[in-house]
Amino acid sequence: MAPPVPGVEGQAPESRLLPGPQAGRPGVARPAVKGNRMTNRPTFSDEISNMLHAAHGNPITTCIQCGTCSATCPVANFMDQTPRRLIGMIRAGYKDEVLGCNTYWFCASCYHCTVRCPREIDIAGLMYALKRYSMWKNRFKEGLVGPVFSETFVKTILGSGRSYEPILAPSYMPSLGLRGFFQEAVTATGLMLKGRIPLLPPRIKRLEKFRKMVGKVIPGGAS
Repeated sequence: MAPPVPGVEGQAPESRLLPGPQAGRPGVARPAVKGNRMTNRPTFSDEISNMLHAAHGNPITTCIQCGTCSATCPVANFMDQTPRRLIGMIRAGYKDEVLGCNTYWFCASCYHCTVRCPREIDIAGLMYALKRYSMWKNRFKEGLVGPVFSETFVKTILGSGRSYEPILAPSYMPSLGLRGFFQEAVTATGLMLKGRIPLLPPRIKRLEKFRKMVGKVIPGGAS
């Protein structure tokens, strides 16, 4: 059974939202209370919101659960949770359920949800943030291509500074089935024979500086 959506069926267990001075305005997150002491430890919703701090859109706390994002998403039928419900789950603090779903890994990055959101929330940016958070925490649903591909891609560019298809391909080719696997192999062989794919991965100049730059963006990226 899917968890209740805050604002519709229930309230957030991690932090309660105090009503704003006007109807429809976002509430204020109350710090978590442990015993008689207040703690400054951020909730799961706070962590995700902090990752979107530099985004152009409004914070997810302004979501009115209208469902426009879910209705406009071309791949919503393939997701464990719709974008609307996912936002509700984040605000409710359902961390395990959010990290265990495939929603943000199936995002097509078409940006229809971001463009059409009446509260101007960068929902596509939220999906990217959840991917990064999932990788940093090393917690994601088993059997997904996205996490393996992402990890392989980062390791590849850190190794040479460029993407290299023969290294990336094994991360997703098993999911294509036997027929798809051979079609990819035939295509790649033809491209190599024509010189379109180099036999060895190309390497950029000043690679160490590039790794330091990536390390400022991706935790542990320079290691």
